[in-house]
Amino acid sequence: MATPQERTDEAAVIPEGGEVIGEHRSLGQDVWRQFRRHKGAVAGLILLTIITLATVIGPLIYGVDPFEIDVANTNQGPSLDHPMGTDNIGRDVMARVLAGGRISLSVGFAAMIFGVFVGTAVGVLAGFFKKLDGLLMRTTDLFLALPILPLLLVVITLFREPLKESLGPNLGIFILVVVVIGITSWMQVARVVRGEVLAIKNEEFVLAARSIGTRQRKIVMRHIVPNVLSPVMVSAALGIAAAILTESALSFLGLGFPADFPTWGRLLFDAKDYLQLAPMRVVWPGVMISLTVLSVNFIGDGLRDALDPKLRSR
Repeated sequence: MATPQERTDEAAVIPEGGEVIGEHRSLGQDVWRQFRRHKGAVAGLILLTIITLATVIGPLIYGVDPFEIDVANTNQGPSLDHPMGTDNIGRDVMARVLAGGRISLSVGFAAMIFGVFVGTAVGVLAGFFKKLDGLLMRTTDLFLALPILPLLLVVITLFREPLKESLGPNLGIFILVVVVIGITSWMQVARVVRGEVLAIKNEEFVLAARSIGTRQRKIVMRHIVPNVLSPVMVSAALGIAAAILTESALSFLGLGFPADFPTWGRLLFDAKDYLQLAPMRVVWPGVMISLTVLSVNFIGDGLRDALDPKLRSR
């Protein structure tokens, strides 16, 4: 039985005739209302916001140069001067973790956007145009059958030096890593989007648009794409975590960014040889990777529940 407060919230307007009209809420308000009920998602959003702000404005506040060498204080433990200690040539680990977070998060977001864009385009085309379905889905199956990590290693080994020479050591590697991660992570998005499009294209509003002669391009952009954004948003959230983990694995194998372009994975790679001498050097970037991936996964779970109409109507 509803409480008086709940009845008041549900019946926002009572006109003179006595008919109760429910409070109007937009789709965005309903999604946010359901998202807030997921405690893990809210905690993940807060944690990801803190990590993002720390990597963006943290170096400005901390003010320590992550590349400054101090050979007199090598492999030091946490202290007031160096809260996370120093590395083997005296560089401040906290400054390098904050600076590396910018790059790792940038790679995660950029690779996610690239992969989601490709996957959404392939899924929409395959689901809406029957002639393209077989070709695009078989291409998707081909990419799914490829061993991802060996493929990444081969591609980066082949194109790393040419891109470094043409675009510079930092920008070239950044573009290469983003494109390689994105091009190997779009397949799941494509399959999910294709299934949604197959169901949506037979809905009455799409058939009505066809009956009045609306061009197929407009049908896709105005009716199909907006209605598949829900699974795309969930895939995007989870794609960030996958991209960060992939970049960390590549950097840990020594095939990611150069030593003077630190990422969390590169910091792990540099610290592995000093694990017994300075074990905390491995802990800090590992904790940042774990917390970021965990928070993004929680956000993805919250978005999945919030965008589900059945759960939202409860």
